[in-house]
Amino acid sequence: MESGLQKIIVFINDNILWGIPMIILILGVGIYLTVRNRFTQITKFPYALKNTIGKTLSGIGKKNKKKSDGISQFEAFSTAIAGTVGTGNIVGVATAILSGGAGAVFWMWLSAFVGMFTNFAENVLGIYYRKKGKNGEFRGGPMYYISEGLGWKWLAILFSVFCMFASFGMNMVQINTIADTLNGGFSIPKWVSGVVVAIVVALIIIGGIKRIGKITSYIIPFMCLGFILLALIIIFMNVKAIPSAFAQIFKSAFSFRSMGGGLLGYAIMRSMRYGLARGIFSNEAGLGSSVIAHSASSVKEPVQQGLWGIFGVFLDTIIICTLTALVILTSGVYTQGTDVSGAMLSQSAFTQSFGQFGTVVFSIMLPLFAFTTILSWAYYGEKSFEFIFGKKYSMIFKVLYVALVIVGALTSVSLVWDMADFFNGLMAIPNLIALLFLGGTITRVTRNYFARQKDESIEPMLSAYPEDNLELSNSQAEKEQPDVDSAETN
Repeated sequence: MESGLQKIIVFINDNILWGIPMIILILGVGIYLTVRNRFTQITKFPYALKNTIGKTLSGIGKKNKKKSDGISQFEAFSTAIAGTVGTGNIVGVATAILSGGAGAVFWMWLSAFVGMFTNFAENVLGIYYRKKGKNGEFRGGPMYYISEGLGWKWLAILFSVFCMFASFGMNMVQINTIADTLNGGFSIPKWVSGVVVAIVVALIIIGGIKRIGKITSYIIPFMCLGFILLALIIIFMNVKAIPSAFAQIFKSAFSFRSMGGGLLGYAIMRSMRYGLARGIFSNEAGLGSSVIAHSASSVKEPVQQGLWGIFGVFLDTIIICTLTALVILTSGVYTQGTDVSGAMLSQSAFTQSFGQFGTVVFSIMLPLFAFTTILSWAYYGEKSFEFIFGKKYSMIFKVLYVALVIVGALTSVSLVWDMADFFNGLMAIPNLIALLFLGGTITRVTRNYFARQKDESIEPMLSAYPEDNLELSNSQAEKEQPDVDSAETN
């Protein structure tokens, strides 16, 4: 039964934050940037694959001897993807289907298409406007490109406040899912899960972004590959149901639901609302949160980190969310009117396909995904807190964040999801405003990079700050300078 507070939050979510105004803003900004930059997420997609995951795979086994001030591009990506690949992909997709019908999946795809460039744009601005702390750690994110790019410090503080509370909401969503899954799979009391996870989270987040980056870079690749493999097995076990699953998605996204035009509009709006909300909840494109992790990368070129944004949304939503949806729709565990939680619906698909083994695997896999998401959002919230109050008070945030892990394990499932939607929606507004007004900067930095890839002799756009840009340009030139001694020897 909903409390008075929850009813207010649900009303705001459905009618304002995730209603028509937000749908227009998210899709409008994404489409505007996509068209202005000539569909970069499509035209440069092969280039993005080659220079992100392609370079990472080709570099396996090779040691990087250079000491960098930040974390590696892959560690930054792993931290960002840890914040996205989790309950949003597995539980969030199931929740979207339960709430908005199979058609919600179509709207998740649409959010991903425009989100691929939105996330690219966010990362470009994140690197371009970031600053370096006294300890050598990079600090960046929407609060920096809002305050430095637009000069609107008040809006940057507003974003930071929303992001800080969103981190609490995301924290509680993840631990709630962990506690619920372990309780259902292994009968572990929810409070035990809360206490154990809180202790482990405390030990890791004390080490900052470098420790978080290391942990997530070890866990995320194996978890993603494991989930993709198991999902593909389930889908191929039900291969005959694939055509009807896709038919159900498109039919539910646009068609009448048996009782005429009034219900048509309602059904489509529910599909759009839950599809877009869960799609963005999953890939975070437009929220600006993942940029905070990407900005900690040691990369010099803004566009190079932007390419990880394209790949990240593609992996998160186009691949993993689609696989989750097909697992649910082809396995037959979902029928209209199904009255279970998103976690239980996803778990039942694994159990039906693999028996007890499926229950055990799901009960291990989902908590690990959710755990890495808790780590990522701890960093996002901490950096937002520091932007407002300063670094010396960051321990206050960490203590509060860890305490909320225990609270979240015992809180109502529907309430924590509604709170997460609420603060994610609030946090998206300042970020999308910044992307809209800084669209020209995004285009100039992007075109500057690709022009230089064609050997055009133009000054690089690596930082918004002249002194930093000069220093980075000189180091870039030294890097590209041929080795004279080597050349003479040859």
